[in-house]
Amino acid sequence: MAPLVEMIGIEKHFGGVQAVNGVSVDLFPGEVVGVLGHNGAGKSCLMRILSGAMPPSAGEIRVGGRRAEIASPQDARDHGIETIYQTLALADHLDAPANLFLGRELRTRWGNLDDRRMLEETRRVLARLNPNFRNLADPVSKLSGGQRQVIAIARAIHFNVRCLIMDEPTAALGPAETAMVGELIKQLRQEGVGIFLISHDLHDVFDLCDRVVVMNRGVCVGSHRIETVSKDDILSLIIKGALPEGWSPRTTGVRQ
Repeated sequence: MAPLVEMIGIEKHFGGVQAVNGVSVDLFPGEVVGVLGHNGAGKSCLMRILSGAMPPSAGEIRVGGRRAEIASPQDARDHGIETIYQTLALADHLDAPANLFLGRELRTRWGNLDDRRMLEETRRVLARLNPNFRNLADPVSKLSGGQRQVIAIARAIHFNVRCLIMDEPTAALGPAETAMVGELIKQLRQEGVGIFLISHDLHDVFDLCDRVVVMNRGVCVGSHRIETVSKDDILSLIIKGALPEGWSPRTTGVRQ
C-alpha cells in the first residue's frame, strides 16, 4: 500500500534558527500517527508546512506518490489535506451549516445562497458522525466543546479529506466529550482517512494511534509502532531525545 502522504527531508529555518531539520514522515490510509514533542520541538511547524500555512526551506512533499507543491491552505485542501486546529476556527455567531460551508458556500443558479441545500448536506454529514446532533440552527457559541469538535470534523470530511491533521482535538474537553472525539477518530480510520494527531495526552495517543513520531529540537528522534513502546519510552524520547538505555521493542502487543 502506498502512503497517502510523504514528507521527505523537510527543513524549516527562521534566520539562524532551524525549527525543523531533515525530518521525514509518512502516513498510510486508515492510519493514525501521533506527532509528539515539547513546545518548540518542531511538531506544529512540521504540520503547518503540510497544511500549507508556511513553506518549507527544503525537502519534498508527496501525495499519493506524486510530488505536491503545497504553498497555501487551498493547495493542501486541493490535495485532500485538511486541518482541525485546537481553536477549531469556527465563527461563534454562525450556525452549523454556515460554519460547515464557510468560504465554500453553495449558491443557487441565480447566485443566491442555497440555504436549503447547505442545511440538508450539513444534516447528512453530521448524522454520519453523530446521529443525535440536533442543534443545527443554534449559533456554535451555544454548543458544547464536543459538538463544536463534531462540526469542525464534519467540515473537513465533507470535502473529500484523505489526510486529516488534528491539533490537540481533546484539549479542554470533559471525559464524555473526549470519548466521543476518540470514537470519531476511530470511525474515520475505518473509512480509510489518514490522521496526524498532535497531542500532549499520552492516554489519547496510546488509545488511538497506530504509530508515534517524536520530535526533539527540530529532529525526529523516533518513529515506532505504538505496541512496541511504553509511555515511559515516549517520555524519554520527548524529554531526552533518546530511548532508555538498554531499550528493546515490546513484543507482547499490549499497549502500556
